[in-house]
Parts: sequence; C-alpha cells; structure tokens
Amino acid sequence: MKKAITLASLIIVASLCGPTIAVGHGEKKAMKTGILLVSFGTSDKEAKVSFENIERLAHKKFKDTEIRWAFTSGIIRRKLAKSGVMIDSPTVALSKMYDDGFTSIAVQSLHTIGGAEYDELKEIVAKFKVGPEAFDKIELGAPLLNSYADLLRVAKEMLNEVPKERKNDEAVVLMGHGNEHHYSDLAYIAAAKVFKELDPLAFVGTVEGHPTLETVVEQCKAAKVKKTYLIPFMSVAGDHAKNDMASDDDGSWKSVLEKNGITCVAVLKGSAEYDSIASIWIEHLETAMDKLNN
Repeated sequence: MKKAITLASLIIVASLCGPTIAVGHGEKKAMKTGILLVSFGTSDKEAKVSFENIERLAHKKFKDTEIRWAFTSGIIRRKLAKSGVMIDSPTVALSKMYDDGFTSIAVQSLHTIGGAEYDELKEIVAKFKVGPEAFDKIELGAPLLNSYADLLRVAKEMLNEVPKERKNDEAVVLMGHGNEHHYSDLAYIAAAKVFKELDPLAFVGTVEGHPTLETVVEQCKAAKVKKTYLIPFMSVAGDHAKNDMASDDDGSWKSVLEKNGITCVAVLKGSAEYDSIASIWIEHLETAMDKLNN
C-alpha cells in the first residue's frame, strides 16, 4: 500500500503553531491555527518550483503556523497517486485538519482568477463553517486577480520580468488558462486591456476561452510583429506551458505563430516563481489570517 504524503512534506513543513486557550461547547479547547494552500495542481516535477516559492514565502511570513496543501484537480491527483504521491482534495485536507485538532483555518486560493475552481473552493469552505466538522473560524484568501489594483500590479510586475534582451519592436504574448465560467472571459479580456495599455506590444490570450490564440495572432500581424516572447500567465509552467504554448506540436502557440512568420522565444516560468507576483497571494493570505485573529 502506497504511503500518503502531502506536498508540504515534499517541500517544506512548517512548525506547529503555539496553542492558546478558548472555550467551546462548555469546555476549554486548545486553539490551533493552520494554513491550507490550494492550487489547481500540477504533475510536472519541474513546475513544482512555483509551489516551493509560494510555501517559502508563506512560511517566512507565518513562521509558527503549519502549512498544508490541496489540489482541486482530480485528474492531477489521480495521476500523482499512480506514482505514489498522494495529494488531498480541499475537502479531504480540511477534514484531516479538523481531525488533527485545528480550530482556525486560512484557506488560500492559488488560482489566478476567481473562476470555476475558485467558486467550487468557496462552496467547500462554506461547508466547514457549519455541521459536525465546523471549524471555530475558517477564512478563504482571494485569488491573484481580485481587484483592478491587483491586475495593474500583476501586469506591471509580469512585464518587468520579460527578458531584458527584448527589443522595442518585439512582442510579449501571455497565455492564460481560461474556461467556460462566466467570469473567466471578462477577467482575461480586462487583463488584455491593462497589459496593452502598459505595453502596446503585450497581448493576452487563453487556452480555453477568450481572448483566443486567433485573436492574439491577428493582433501580432496587425502590429507587424516579427518576434515575440511567449510567457505563461499561470502560477506554474506545467503541461499547458510546455505543450500547448512552447512545444513543436502543430497546434501549439509557438507553431501557430511561427507559421504566421513570427519567431517565438518561450519563457517557461510560472507566475508564482516571481517573488513580486507570489507576494500578492501572500498578502491575500495575510488578509485571511487577520480575519481569523479578529
């Protein structure tokens, strides 16, 4: 039987928080606060550097609080399980934390936008506010792009991270995930507008939504772009970045752009690898932790 392990045990395990005393159900109970970091997930070993960076920053900020992980993608969890790596779903992770005596939980979304995955996470967190496994307190930290200020800051930081050798007539194409959720297209269309306002040759597209790759190609051709840097607009540079964006497959973004006469340079680095971006998630976690304390 394969032994279950958490991502934290593979990367960094934070120390347990110091107990305080509270009254619950007529008796004193030791207070125990924990953090649950929740991502869509990845099975790409190299892409896990993004998670290592997020956890490093979270541990640095909250030294005395135990950090655990959960992945929302069942496909990713099952794929990892076949290799002996067991990562919990958010529901299972929270149930285990309840059984382990945690009383207050800050659940931090590591999603880029408040789309379908984030909505599902909100529903899960709500279930742990009532019922037999209800925590004394549980708060959910916002995804990366939770406000216009977040978006503007992310866009500026992402553009600052573009390779310095980029020339003035060369473009930047950022690949987001996207999905059919009603908020997704609005979020990425807004992102495309903000990036373009900051840099006329910065274009945003999505794998499964709008703006599409076709839109990005049209924009590049209209701007007479001959070379572009392909950058994932995702927390990790996993399968989507390596296969859908940067591979030599016929349908990849690199191949499609090159067929249209545009040379491509792929930057395989997830947004969570940049401290300037990862720190925004940590700030949202700090907000959730403040709500627990207040």
